[in-house]
Amino acid sequence: AVVSTQSGHYGRGVCVQQTAIDLLTLGYDVHVIVDATSSRTDTDRVFAFQRMRQAGVFLTTSESMILTLAGGSDHPQFRDLQRIIKTEAQDTKLLSFPTL
Repeated sequence: AVVSTQSGHYGRGVCVQQTAIDLLTLGYDVHVIVDATSSRTDTDRVFAFQRMRQAGVFLTTSESMILTLAGGSDHPQFRDLQRIIKTEAQDTKLLSFPTL
């Protein structure tokens, strides 16, 4: 299962965390897109990610998930996907937290 939120809204760390852990208990492999998840504070966000990783959630990025779902460069819309990915994104501030 890929945990996401309503289109156009970023997931809040604690809500995503609770959903991800619930899905794990139901037997799903759970992937959370970290650059599409926010929190009230960076501290809350980082601790939510740490808790999810400890529970067995796979943490990934939107770029990685898009390319994984496309299945490779033979996808008919691969070039369009590359253009979207190459668009400069906002800094997620995640690289400043080496514990992730």
